[in-house]
Order: sequence, then C-alpha cells, then structure tokens
Amino acid sequence: MLIATLTAHAQGGNVGMGGEDGDYQSLAERLAKVEKKHDMLDIYINYAAGAQAAEDGGTWRTRFANRELRLELKGNLTDKLYYRLRHRLNRNNKAAGLDNFAKATDLMLVGYDFSDKVTLMAGKVTQIWGGYEYDENPMFVYKYSDMLDHMKIFQAGAVLSVKPVPTQELAVMVSDVNNGTLSEEYGENLVIVDEDGLKPAVEANNPLTFIANWNGSFFDNKLQTRWAWGTQKEARGRSSRMITLGQKLNLPRLQWYADYMGEFDDLDRLGIVTEDMPGLVDGNFRCSKVRYNTFITKLNWQFAPQWNLMLKGTYETVDVKSVEALRDYRKSYGWIGSLEYYPDKTQDLRVFLAYMGNRVEYSKASNLENKNTNRVELGFMYRIKCY
Repeated sequence: MLIATLTAHAQGGNVGMGGEDGDYQSLAERLAKVEKKHDMLDIYINYAAGAQAAEDGGTWRTRFANRELRLELKGNLTDKLYYRLRHRLNRNNKAAGLDNFAKATDLMLVGYDFSDKVTLMAGKVTQIWGGYEYDENPMFVYKYSDMLDHMKIFQAGAVLSVKPVPTQELAVMVSDVNNGTLSEEYGENLVIVDEDGLKPAVEANNPLTFIANWNGSFFDNKLQTRWAWGTQKEARGRSSRMITLGQKLNLPRLQWYADYMGEFDDLDRLGIVTEDMPGLVDGNFRCSKVRYNTFITKLNWQFAPQWNLMLKGTYETVDVKSVEALRDYRKSYGWIGSLEYYPDKTQDLRVFLAYMGNRVEYSKASNLENKNTNRVELGFMYRIKCY
C-alpha cells in the first residue's frame, strides 16, 4: 500500500535542482502494474556501495563501503507549485544555529513558476554555482575535486530565475553563507593569519552569499554552458569571491565537459590550508588571501548498448599570499577511469569498476611531503525510483 502511493518526477528543469533523471520505470509500476497518473509525490532512494582497495602512504587497505544513502521526495502540487526534499541518512541530524537545518538535509525547497519564463524558489537550496561536476547528482561522482570536496553548498536562501528565451537562463540567488554561526562552522576563538599578524575573526552582521548565474544552450543543445560569479561574507571585513565556468559538449553517445573554478578568500573558506598546516600558528586559525584554482575535465562515451566509459582528470593549485612560505605551495593532480554497465534498461542502475588516483605536490618552502593515493572500487550506484 505504501509503494502504491508513490510516484516519480523528473529532476532538473531549473537552477539548483542538479542533474537530470531519465525516463525509468518505477518499482510500483512494475509491482502493481499501475500506470502513473500524476507527479504530486515522487520518492527516490539514492544508494551507492562497493568493495574498495585503497592505498595511502604506501599501505593498501580493503573494505566494503556504503558511500551514499539519500532519501528524496519531490513533486508538482499544481502546474506552477513544486517542492523537493533530499536528506542524507548517513549524516549528523543535529540542527545548526544559523538556518536551523541539519547538515544531513541537502534540500528542502518550495518553488513557484510564475510563467514559463520566471521561477522563484526558496528554502534550503543548492547554491547556484556553475560547472558540471558541481551540477551532477552526488551519488554518481566517484571522487570530487579537492575544491568541490571542501565546499559548503546547501544553504537556506532564495533563487529567482528568468528564461528570456527557452535556451537561455539567468538567475540570481541570496542565501546564508553557512548552516551554522561563525563559531559553529570554524570553532571558538578563531584567528585570521594576515600578512601583518594574527587578527580575531568577528561574526558578520549580514553573513550572506550573493550569486549570479547563466545557463546557456546552443546548436540544438549540443553545446551547453553553466557560468556563475558570487561573493560570500565569511566574517566582518572578510569575504570569499568565486567564479565558475562550465562548458559541455552534449552528443547522443558522447558527452564531454571542461570546468574552471576559482576561489579567492579573505578567510580560508575551504580549509585545505589548515588541514595541510595544522601547526602553522597556535590555536584555531584560518589564513587570509588564499587563492584556489581548479580545472576539471570529464568524458562519458556510450561505446556499446548498456555500456559507458568514463574518464576524468583534475588539476588544482593553492596559493596563500599572506604567508611567504605558502606562496603557490600546493599542486594536486587527479585522474579517474571507470567502466560502467547498465544491466536493466528500465532502472537507473549501474555496476562499475573504477580506478581513482591522486598526487599532491608541495613546494620546498612549505616543508611538506608529497602525497599519493590510489583506489580501486567494484560496486554499484542505484537511483531507486519507488513509483
């Protein structure tokens, strides 16, 4: 009876929804042989797991890992009003102090289509940065770039999007900068490492994020773009600015994208520098004038029916202008290859064999040792459409 009440709704179609769903048959349709009549309530379970062999520092270890487990509800209540909830079942459910959401809740939004050109949505939403790695469903990402792996992107806010023509979308967003307060996100007694010494971080009166976004489609959707620029108020007098440029070639049997992401922090939002240099200064700290640059490229090739070959590469740099020893101190190289098989055309299920490698090189002045990691994984990803 529970399964018979569920239905399915396509993901995507507007800014912040993330990725797209195919036209897959639901479990309820297969079980009860009931044709779908409406899309007011749709439920998905996103699940990814596998057997892993991972090497870090010359030592190989094996394990079975459940990477993703997310419950998702969404639907269209009318031809104009829609909603979406996505919640991680393997994440802390404690609500944070700024937006009163748990970090386990990715999305809880309500949207309204004023027309086929104007949409407003609000709640806990995905920040509308550009790029195609950013826009993928997290379940289908084997390993994020270092930058995206450290980003905090699910925030309470509102998004207004306008489509002056069907192939072009412009959007603006305002949101909280974090889920929690400054001390909840970064710890108590935070100090900032500036060029002229240590300075205490002070909670901003208006800790907000502002983003402008453009999504374009050209040549019958064969060439796509996802570009964005924004600024985030981290603390009083401290902002994070970011630009994201994503371009995608979308052909029937081959898809390829190239992303650039640049972040320029007055207070190191990503925290990679703090992880690399925990003893840089005494106490709880973040560096100022940190520059991140990330380049990502990914190819998907459906070389045979029900088969896909995925190849991905990343190159990333970190520069800390406030600390002389950390100028251009970090370069990261990542590479991933995966062979995917789709055993059932009616289900969004893929079985895969993947290899992931990463090398981080540090400058001599930083006195850090280079790092190499490798991982081989045999597993599956299943976006279970319940009805």
